[in-house]
Amino acid sequence: MNILILGAGGREHAFAHSISKSEQCDKLFVAPGNAGTAQMATNIDLKVTNFEAIKELVLQENIEMLVVGPEDPLVLGIYDFFKEDDQLKHVAVIGPSKRGALLEGSKERAKEFMFMHNIPTAAYQSFSAETLDAGKKFLETLKAPYVLKADGLAAGKGVLIIEDLAEAQKELEQMLIGEKFGAASSKVVIEEFLDGIELSVFVLTDGKNYKILPTAKDYKRIGEGNTGLNTGGMGAISPVPFADEELMQKIEERIVKPTIEGLQKEEIAYKGFVFIGLIKVDNEPYVIEYNVRMGDPETEVVLPRIKSDLVELFQKVSEQKLDEASLEIATETAVTVMLVSGGYPEAYEKGMEITGLDTVEDSIVFHAGTTTKEGKVLSNGGRVIAVTSFGDDYKLALKKSYQNVDKLHFDKMYYRKDLGFDLS
Repeated sequence: MNILILGAGGREHAFAHSISKSEQCDKLFVAPGNAGTAQMATNIDLKVTNFEAIKELVLQENIEMLVVGPEDPLVLGIYDFFKEDDQLKHVAVIGPSKRGALLEGSKERAKEFMFMHNIPTAAYQSFSAETLDAGKKFLETLKAPYVLKADGLAAGKGVLIIEDLAEAQKELEQMLIGEKFGAASSKVVIEEFLDGIELSVFVLTDGKNYKILPTAKDYKRIGEGNTGLNTGGMGAISPVPFADEELMQKIEERIVKPTIEGLQKEEIAYKGFVFIGLIKVDNEPYVIEYNVRMGDPETEVVLPRIKSDLVELFQKVSEQKLDEASLEIATETAVTVMLVSGGYPEAYEKGMEITGLDTVEDSIVFHAGTTTKEGKVLSNGGRVIAVTSFGDDYKLALKKSYQNVDKLHFDKMYYRKDLGFDLS
């Protein structure tokens, strides 16, 4: 079958890398794609939110499966757009309906869902510009640090964790009145701070059945020792060493099952990924947030560990027969190191030539923000390249990734040299 992947990052290159290996895949398209996806698919220059242009492409190229990478088209309802169109409804769409995507599109909705279905999470309240004073008073009832979350989509950067009460109150005002995150912070969720270690659990579901994919841990802060500004992610490790059988059993029973059952009870069409951001507090799991797609850079360590045919799994998801599929996972650890532009996540330059890509050995290079010009590969984003390696443990895998990172170069290239520091 002909397959279209929406997106332009490392996540989408990782999807293309796995899907292109499937015997079920005849032609593969990525829109808009990057220099990496161009090596195994046909890139199509269109916006992931331009549904009419996507429809035209799907009909023109006889595309039978759509794999949605980023959150924006899901929150805007691309699943519903396809299922409500007589010419498109036969296409298998991997991603939830607009109602399902609200679990990521609205932090408040996600919290309501968790409380409704008895899923363990931090206590919270939400506030708007009209209730700013009440929000400031609510902060006074909590202990430091204070957690402020923009309700809407803010590209993974809409969460603030602040130690000082006065500063937290000031930031709340900046978010609600000063529109710090634009429309995304027209409503802000304030929640109690949970102290523990984070991990991510990925679930593939057809809305009724589910498969738990490999766990991963990513590193969001730009600086070593988890300091500095939040980014889209500086690297990831899979599996998470501390996610033992006991913890995973608690996660499945208390979080995964009630989540999928909640979708069924609320009759929400959901055929895709649930990315559950968790925190382990005294060996008890709590949900920090839901995302309704795969994470980036976690995809770059999760998908390479899946030995099963990804297209066959997606086909079963589309048919709501995921229980009939088998999921085979590699036992080795995968680690990815993200190379970013100097200045990221603030102002940075694009168009830097990337050299050394053809010298990488025994690692997978996933392109995150790249393009080609006159035969050269150039940087085209904040996060530029992810280098993924396998090893018997995360230290060996990391060593391999770092050895290959040393072969790559672009002007002002930066990466974290301390991934996994909190795991030993």
